[in-house]
Amino acid sequence: MSASKTVRASVPTCALHGVQTVPVTVEIEIGPGLPGWHIVGMPDAAVQEARLRVRSAVRAAGFDMPSSHVVINLAPACVRKSGSGFDLPIAIAYLLATRQINPSFVEETLAVGELALDGAVRRVDGLLAYAIAAQRDRLRLLSASDATCMPRLTGLDHACIDHLAQLRSASFTSPDTSVAAPDGERLDYRDVVGQQFAVRALTIAAAGGHGALLIGPPGAGKSMLAKRLPSILPSLDEDERIETALIHSVAGLDLRAITAGVRPFRAPHHSATVASLVGGGSGNVRPGEVSLAHNGVLFLDELAEFSNSSLQALRQPIEDGEVIVSRVGSRAVFPARFQLIAASNPCPCGYLGDVDHGCRCSEHQVNHYQAKLGGPLKDRIDLICEVSRVDPARVLQSGQGVTSARIADEVLAARERAKWRGERVSSLGNVTPYEVIESCGLTPSGRKLIEDMARKHFLSGRGIVRILRVARTIADLDDSEVVCDEHLLESCMYRVDNNLE
Repeated sequence: MSASKTVRASVPTCALHGVQTVPVTVEIEIGPGLPGWHIVGMPDAAVQEARLRVRSAVRAAGFDMPSSHVVINLAPACVRKSGSGFDLPIAIAYLLATRQINPSFVEETLAVGELALDGAVRRVDGLLAYAIAAQRDRLRLLSASDATCMPRLTGLDHACIDHLAQLRSASFTSPDTSVAAPDGERLDYRDVVGQQFAVRALTIAAAGGHGALLIGPPGAGKSMLAKRLPSILPSLDEDERIETALIHSVAGLDLRAITAGVRPFRAPHHSATVASLVGGGSGNVRPGEVSLAHNGVLFLDELAEFSNSSLQALRQPIEDGEVIVSRVGSRAVFPARFQLIAASNPCPCGYLGDVDHGCRCSEHQVNHYQAKLGGPLKDRIDLICEVSRVDPARVLQSGQGVTSARIADEVLAARERAKWRGERVSSLGNVTPYEVIESCGLTPSGRKLIEDMARKHFLSGRGIVRILRVARTIADLDDSEVVCDEHLLESCMYRVDNNLE
C-alpha cells in the first residue's frame, strides 16, 4: 500500500443495549498522516483498548502491520458502544483495507469477538443477541468457536474461528450445537411428606401461573417445597427457550439447562440490592434476577427481610412483565415474566402460632413484620398457605410422597384445558375480569356463595377476581368445564383465611 494512498473498508456488527442490538458499521480509513490508531463513535474504555489488542493480534497472526494513520469510526456515532466484541470486526476491517484477506471470505458477515494478544478469538457475552441480529439482517455470524449450546435459529449460517490466522484460508468451523442438561441435584416432591396442603397449593400455582406465599416457622420445609416447583412445570417451548436463553446469554451464564428446556429458578438473598434484583449497574446495563427468572420461577425466601426499596422496585416487572432501565442517552428493556413464589416466617422469631415453641415477639414487632407481607407484592399473591412443622416420625418416611412426574402430568393437563379455552397461562394475570367470570360458568349457587363470601370478608372487586382465577385453575385440575361450589370453597381457603385482603 502506497504511503500517500487512502484506503477504506467496512464490516457490519452490533452494539448491545440490554437484550436488544443496534446495527453498527465498523468503518476504517488508512492513509497518510502521523502513525497511530484513533477510534471515534462514542466508544467506552473497553472499545478504546481494542487499538492495542487488535494490533498485537494482527501481528501474532502473521499479518503485516506497517505504521499508518488509522481512523476507525463506529457508525452511527450517536450510539454508545461498549465491550470487547468490536475487536474482531475492527481487525477484519483492517485486513480488508490492507488487502490481506479475500473479501469473499467475510462477505455479508456480522462479526463479533474479543481478541487475545496472541491472536486467539474469545467469545463475548450476549452472543445469542448477535445471532438473532444476524438472522434478522440475513447475514452470516462469525464468532469464537466456543459458542456452544445456543438454541438453533432457523436460516442462520454460523461460522466460528479459534484464531485470527484462520481468516487467511477461511478455515471456519461450525459451532457445537449438541445440548445436554448439566448434571445437578434432582429435586422431587416424593421427598416431601406431611405437607399435602402445601403441595396442593403449589400444584394449583403451577397449573395457573399464580403467585404463592408460604408462611411457617423455621424448619417447616418452605424452601424445600419452593425449590421443587420447577420439577412440575412444563418444559420451555421453542420460543420460550430463545427468549430465556437470550437473557442468560447477555448475563454470561451457562445456557445448557435453558436450551434443554429447563425453566430457570432464581433465589436471590434478601440482602440483594435493587440493581441486582431488577437490573442496572454502571456502564453496560445488566439483567437482574427478575429477568433471569423470565419464563421461570423467582423465589423470595424470607420475604419480610427484603428492604422496602427492593420490594417497591418489583412493582413494575410484576405488573408489566418487563423492566425498563433508563440511563442518560440510553434505555434498556428486559423481559421479566416470572412466577413469584415467596416464603416467610410469621414473625421475627418465627414461632408465632407454633404449639411446640413459644413466640418471643411483642405485638408491635409482629404487626410491623406482617405489614411487609401485605405490601407491594400483595397483588401478585393469589395463594397463601400456612406450612407447619412435620412430625419427626413423618420425616423418616421421606421418599414416599407423590412424585413430581405425577403432579407434572396433572399440571400439564390443566394447562392444556386452559389452552383449549383460548387462554394462555401467564403469571401476569392479564385477563380481564369479564373474561375470568365468563370462563368460570358460575351456577346460581356459586354466584351466591362468592357474593356471601365477599360480604362476610369485605373482599374488594380485585380480591373476588383473584379467587375466581384460582377457582378456574382448580376446576381445570379436576377436568371440569365449569367452576363448582367446591372449587370456589377451596379457592377461598387460600385467600380469606389469611387476612391479606
